Amino acid sequence: MIQSETLELLEWPRLCQHLSTFAATKLGAIVARNLQIPETQVESEQLLAQTKEVYELESRLHPGLSFEGIQDIGDSLERAILQSILPGEELLAIATTLAGTRNLRRVIDNQENVPVLSDLVSQLRTYPELEQEIHRCIDERGQVTDRASLKMGEIRIELRKIRGQITQKLQNIIQAKSGAVQEQLITQRSDRFVIPVKAPQKDAIPGIVHDTSTSGATLYIEPNSVVPLGNQLRQVIRKEQTEAEVIRRTLTEKVAAVTPDLERLLAIVTTLDLAVAKSRYSLWIGSNPPRFVDREDNEIITLRNLRHPLLVWQQQHEQGNPVVPVDLLISPQIRVVTITGPNTGGKTVTLKTLGLAAIMAKVGLFVPAREPVEMPWFSQVLADIGDEQSLQQSLSTFSGHIRRISRILEALEEGVRSQESGVRRKEEEGEGEGEGEGEGEGEGEGGRGGVSPPKIQEKDEEEGIKLPIPNPQSPVPSPQSLVLLDEVGAGTDPVEGSALAIALLKYLANHTQLTMASTHFGELKALKYEDPRFENASVEFNETTLSPTYRLLWGIPGRSNALSIALRLGLKPEVVAEAKTQVGEATDEVNQVIAGLEAQRRNQETKAAEAQKLLRQAERLYKEVSDKAASLEAREKDLRASQEIAVQQAITQAKGEIAQVIRRLQKGTPNAQDAQQATASLSQIAQKYEPAPPPKPKPGFMPKVGDRVRIPKLGQTAEVLTIPDADGNFNVRFGIMKMTVQLQDIESLDGQKPEPIVKPKPTPPVDTPPPAPAIRTSKNTVDLRGKRVADAEYILDKAISEAAGPLWIIHGHGTGKLKQGVHAFLQQHPRVTHYEPAEQADGGTGVTVAHII
Repeated sequence: MIQSETLELLEWPRLCQHLSTFAATKLGAIVARNLQIPETQVESEQLLAQTKEVYELESRLHPGLSFEGIQDIGDSLERAILQSILPGEELLAIATTLAGTRNLRRVIDNQENVPVLSDLVSQLRTYPELEQEIHRCIDERGQVTDRASLKMGEIRIELRKIRGQITQKLQNIIQAKSGAVQEQLITQRSDRFVIPVKAPQKDAIPGIVHDTSTSGATLYIEPNSVVPLGNQLRQVIRKEQTEAEVIRRTLTEKVAAVTPDLERLLAIVTTLDLAVAKSRYSLWIGSNPPRFVDREDNEIITLRNLRHPLLVWQQQHEQGNPVVPVDLLISPQIRVVTITGPNTGGKTVTLKTLGLAAIMAKVGLFVPAREPVEMPWFSQVLADIGDEQSLQQSLSTFSGHIRRISRILEALEEGVRSQESGVRRKEEEGEGEGEGEGEGEGEGEGGRGGVSPPKIQEKDEEEGIKLPIPNPQSPVPSPQSLVLLDEVGAGTDPVEGSALAIALLKYLANHTQLTMASTHFGELKALKYEDPRFENASVEFNETTLSPTYRLLWGIPGRSNALSIALRLGLKPEVVAEAKTQVGEATDEVNQVIAGLEAQRRNQETKAAEAQKLLRQAERLYKEVSDKAASLEAREKDLRASQEIAVQQAITQAKGEIAQVIRRLQKGTPNAQDAQQATASLSQIAQKYEPAPPPKPKPGFMPKVGDRVRIPKLGQTAEVLTIPDADGNFNVRFGIMKMTVQLQDIESLDGQKPEPIVKPKPTPPVDTPPPAPAIRTSKNTVDLRGKRVADAEYILDKAISEAAGPLWIIHGHGTGKLKQGVHAFLQQHPRVTHYEPAEQADGGTGVTVAHII
């Protein structure tokens, strides 16, 4: 199939191999190497959503999602269904896979904003009871444990007992016949316990010879006295094997009973592992998530700084050359892009880069380009890249290209038929729902109506290959395909090749979403000026170094630069000069025009780079100024807060000192001397805490008679004859003229503006209302009944600090301790001038009224 051939041409298997190295499980690596390409945009968007959520999740987690313990248990599940008995190692692998999957689900469930992953793991069933049963019956080495069953425990006890008896007897023989023994040790041969005996003294220890050494000097003998015990041991071992098989069979049956759920678990874990591999690979090559756009809605294909992922891998993993990115900004109306330019300039790499980017987006990978990454969802990516010349199949370069292009056109038509049948099926379903019993007939007629029109074919006389003749005037609905053609029309006569290339590109303009083709034919460059669906691009060539720069230039047709390249590669200068004369003046003039456009383009890019540099500098300076302004604002805020705290402390201290002065006056009968001392104390307090007066403003300029002033409106200097009146008008003289001017129209000779005359505003008389009588409310009443003295003091202090007048304090009678504590606290508080019992209607002696200043 041409799709598979295209993947090989684009080196997609190599990219999948790179992706598989980021998989955490064996099954995930296998799936990554054989990555399936979705057939619908919905599937691609679902895969991209998985990759995005894993990408964001791993940025929050350290060291990321763990697949520890998860193994490939697919073969074990298949054998379990077939009623095979699984070995202990495979049963243990199933248990560790269940535990690892449970841990993975727990991590995802504990995260927020991962709806796709949460929905995926919600389908997992990890069977903790099966895992516990396997761990109970199978140890870490994969062997059945003693506790697996009561019978197994008894067998193991018997085994240890018999082995102990055999070992004891052999130790006695070794000690008794030490001269005949080669080494003081007990070993095993064929599951029988033996001792090494010197060959010449084998008769000293009669028994069964199970083995000999390589030299023949040592015989491994099982003494006759332990043979019955050895036989008994073998029988018990057989019992152990039988019981172990029964236990593993039981566990295998339990696994087989839940195999569908375990297969689903394995598929979900593999899906997660693949999403993690895509996320890590995308991060490693510096990719960004793509967004699928609809070109029918006038959305542009935006791929800035697009890099070839295999070249990025080569640069980072194999220390290759830096990757030169390309910019692809393709307008909605463009259907065909022709790339021209010299050989080795990067045309083929550009085609492969776009093809790989389209497939990467389809399978849920990020695209190695700068954000935003916006491109259509292509239903097919078809390519003719490289040379399909084959001696075995008698194919020339041209015929190889034509065969492949024929397969591309057939794939496009097959996609059209599939789309038409899908639309027809939907219409038939709609008719069937409306007609009810007439459904069968509608389906039959729809099936007969799906015959595609016959293809008109043309036979190439030289090659004998049939190629569909493009008919640009009959566009048909087509899937959203991307076609990539390298050196279209090459390998045959240039005139016929260019004609075939033009016809082919016009056909593809009607039948594909986008076609990108590289060529050396100058005739293809003119298609842009005949059809608005065509666009030109070229690869840049540095004539100074006579080498390509691998940069893609849009809107400018390229030059092949064949003569310059030939000269650089060592062709004789006189041959190149003769070739230039054969090219002709017209071609030379066109090349000069193109060279001028390229130079103008480079000049614009240089200026744009300089403007970008200035913009970055301005942004950096703006950020620095903003940071400094924010810092100053924060410092001002802190300073204001500290000043407010200092003012509050000063006010509190001043109130305390004033209260002390008032208390001294309240003690005894005050006289004139006491009043003078109190007045002096208050004056000192006022001087101490009163803020310093603001500096007096500097008096402005006020003209006097005889002063020289400047009149800016007239551009003259004048002498003041009168002082300004209440409206600011005064007389001046310059030369023989006198005139009246206003203050705002003049200035002093040193540039000072005059001080404006402010008319005093009459202030209306304010009637001062008499002070309102104190009224008891819930806000100025504090109930302390049932409180301890310490708690009451805290509540009182808070109430006094918030009070703006008398405060009613309810303490009741009781033992009288609370009342005494309240009075003692009020007596020493600086804001309380005096206190007294409340009126009888307000509670009498059970309530105290404190007067607050």
